[in-house]
Amino acid sequence: MKPVVSAFNAWTCIVISVFAIVILSAIGSMFAHGHHTMMGSDEDPKDGGKVAAAVFGAVGVYGVFLLFCGLQALLHKRQSRQGEIALR
Repeated sequence: MKPVVSAFNAWTCIVISVFAIVILSAIGSMFAHGHHTMMGSDEDPKDGGKVAAAVFGAVGVYGVFLLFCGLQALLHKRQSRQGEIALR
């Protein structure tokens, strides 16, 4: 099977996805637990559970990106071990 994206794009997507998952998970958990920094103002949303669900949905999307890009990176590693010439 051939990779769809370049190795650079795959590794960039992996790094961005990991950071997004970590940061959005922290934000989602603060909304889910009603942390005062997220829910303490008059302008903040009233239902933190719904906001947390939306944020965790974004975490799921980034998880799919991480899986796809990880597989692409593994395909590139496998191709480079087989001695194929890669044009960059």
